[in-house]
Amino acid sequence: MYFGAFVDGALIGAALIIAIGAQNLFVLRQGMARDQVFIICFLSACIDALLILLGAMGLGSAIAAFPWLVPWASWGGALFLIAFALMSLRRAIWPPIKPVKESEVVTSSKRNAILLTLAFGFLNPHVYLDTVILLGGIAAGYEFMPRVYFVVGAITASFVWFFSIGYGARVLAPAMRTRQGARILDLSVAGIMLIVAANLIIDQLAATQM
Repeated sequence: MYFGAFVDGALIGAALIIAIGAQNLFVLRQGMARDQVFIICFLSACIDALLILLGAMGLGSAIAAFPWLVPWASWGGALFLIAFALMSLRRAIWPPIKPVKESEVVTSSKRNAILLTLAFGFLNPHVYLDTVILLGGIAAGYEFMPRVYFVVGAITASFVWFFSIGYGARVLAPAMRTRQGARILDLSVAGIMLIVAANLIIDQLAATQM
């Protein structure tokens, strides 16, 4: 009876989530590196699910009532993205002494993976715009039961997307096993992170001049 609301949630959620951004690129890189893939995909999807739920419950209106939160989130997110970009540049300029072999698995600690995933999930103001304000605003237009199905559809799209790019990236994993391939990937990551950070800074500087 409410299948249409579920489909709407899945399609709109996918359209907002799939756009390549800092969080998606982080998941993609970790998938290519086969580095703590499950915990990163699962936690990224859970963060989206939490924000979608909060948006459907009216958090978007609460954020609008405190406009000073947006600049703080934007500056914090920009600083984090710049720091991550600099780490990627460092790996590109001074790569590991030897490339990763077929039998080796590149792993970091679960703690670091969780902290980075939380940072990419919560320090990017674009995430709040997509999941809390846009999805939440659309969900608010539904009655209670259709809204539940809409939210479930959006959350389902998030889980499918993150696990798809996390584990699907393994097809590209051979590139990580050569020094040149890893260097190109790190340069790409650094470039996109710096672009996103620059856009956040430009937006905030423009807002202060209005």
